[in-house]
Amino acid sequence: MHPARLALLAMLALATAIPAARAQTPHEEGIQIGLSTDAVSITAGFSGADLTIFGALEDADPQIARQGRYDVVVVLEGPARPVVVRRKDRVLGVWINLESEQFENVPVSYSVASTRPFQDITQPDSYKQLSLGANNIYMQPGDPEAPPTTIAEFTKALRQRKTATGLYSENVGGVRFLSQNLFRATVRLAPDVPVGTHKARAFLFKNGVFVKESSAQLEIRKSGFEQAVFRLAHNHGFFYGFLSVSLAMLTGWMGRIVFRKD
Repeated sequence: MHPARLALLAMLALATAIPAARAQTPHEEGIQIGLSTDAVSITAGFSGADLTIFGALEDADPQIARQGRYDVVVVLEGPARPVVVRRKDRVLGVWINLESEQFENVPVSYSVASTRPFQDITQPDSYKQLSLGANNIYMQPGDPEAPPTTIAEFTKALRQRKTATGLYSENVGGVRFLSQNLFRATVRLAPDVPVGTHKARAFLFKNGVFVKESSAQLEIRKSGFEQAVFRLAHNHGFFYGFLSVSLAMLTGWMGRIVFRKD
């Protein structure tokens, strides 16, 4: 195992140590998570990856742990951005955009791992209260006065599109207990995972009841030539636009020379 992961497991194990004086007190479980790295660099050839998150239960009841009545759901949530969803309809034989709906603060990516299927952990209302799971993320419409049926239709389409592209994913059984206190979660990074600050969150359930949550941050950034282009586009937009137009004109001119007919 990688030394960084061993060190992380050691720290998490130390955090679960319970003083003898607390042995007779009621269990007040907690949860902590840690990442083996706080930053991930991606290049143009990035095709997706699995990210491992380690965690530990604090003051866990040994009997409940042995009976497997603790469940953990881990989420890696990407940065939130506005999203416009458009609906195409066929008019006179041509597909055109007729209606659209904008949503505010939508997580660009959302990857979930759990010890068991969602329906086996707790009740649907608990997930709604926690906004836990892709189907329970609140999609804030840009126009709150739009008809509820329209908002529901576009919300469903947005979730389906995110799932189809792999940006929203679910890994049932992706959280595994290594011992009574320590666990490991595997969440998926999509090939086109967005750059920016991502938030890892772990939710602890005991006998189907939510107990506590813990979180950590992960920075995803581009590297190499892609990072240089990304910085140029964001920090020097005018120059980047001028360079892009110039390059397109140069490419067109060279193409005319190469393929012109004598």
